[in-house]
Amino acid sequence: MKVLTEKDIRGSFVNCSKGEAARLPLPRDLSERPWEELDLLGWRDLSAPDRSYLVAELDGRPTGIALRFPTARRGLLHRSMCSLCLTVHAGGGVSLMTARKRGKEGREGNSMGLYMCTDLACSLYVRGLKQPEGGGQRFEESLTLEEQIARLRDNLTRFVASL
Repeated sequence: MKVLTEKDIRGSFVNCSKGEAARLPLPRDLSERPWEELDLLGWRDLSAPDRSYLVAELDGRPTGIALRFPTARRGLLHRSMCSLCLTVHAGGGVSLMTARKRGKEGREGNSMGLYMCTDLACSLYVRGLKQPEGGGQRFEESLTLEEQIARLRDNLTRFVASL
């Protein structure tokens, strides 16, 4: 992923107003992110525990989406799989993230949802740079790392495009 500036990020959101995009909190560690290892930039809103944000490249441009998810935590024995990177997490490591659709459909309350890693660190899990907490795991696959990254990007592109 290309290095993104605050202006790039705020201007990328497709499912919220310009005013909402101008007010949303950005990660403070943008300069420290491992951009070359990222397929998406994702972060949680610490002031609103049910909100997260994701920016990915779509058609060569950064495309941002505002997400919501339930704040209820699942038990540690419950395991779920992320639909983007196929990492299995225990407890609340995977959440159903919903995003309001673009334009008229979104204003009418229509949304799409997908089960995703709650911390939105899918790129790092696929590359083995981060391990799931609480007994989660990545399955050993016959796909190469490049094929797994391509699958992650394809899953992400299809979700963002569906909005």
